[in-house]
Amino acid sequence: MKEIKFNSNSPIYLQISKYFESRVFLGELEPGSLIPSRRELAGLLGVNLNTVQKAYSYMDEIGLIITEKSKGSMITSDLAKLKDLREDYIKEPLLDFITIMKSINIPKDKVIGLLDQYYDEIKEDLTDDTSAESNKKI
Repeated sequence: MKEIKFNSNSPIYLQISKYFESRVFLGELEPGSLIPSRRELAGLLGVNLNTVQKAYSYMDEIGLIITEKSKGSMITSDLAKLKDLREDYIKEPLLDFITIMKSINIPKDKVIGLLDQYYDEIKEDLTDDTSAESNKKI
């Protein structure tokens, strides 16, 4: 598995959840894929077990994972749920961006023009973000 790059912008448990969501949406984790146990992940990341338990509870709550006592936790096989989660994953940062643009009175046509202008300039591989405070591999 790839790295999780923690930052101070959001709680670690949400960053763990976003990590797994992104891996599913990029096709790196398939529906039904087993994910590390809570203890294993806490050890790999060097974070508190309670933080990982909170992340797994959250992922369970939103329907990203299912947990079976005998099998452990795995990515849901519910493709409709995954589609909904993907839409929410995309929508959240877009709404944040639009809110910022509106708060500084940037007209819609200007925002669209800026998106068109800068979209292709962003690197394809965003994992080289050096502003992250901590990088942990799992």
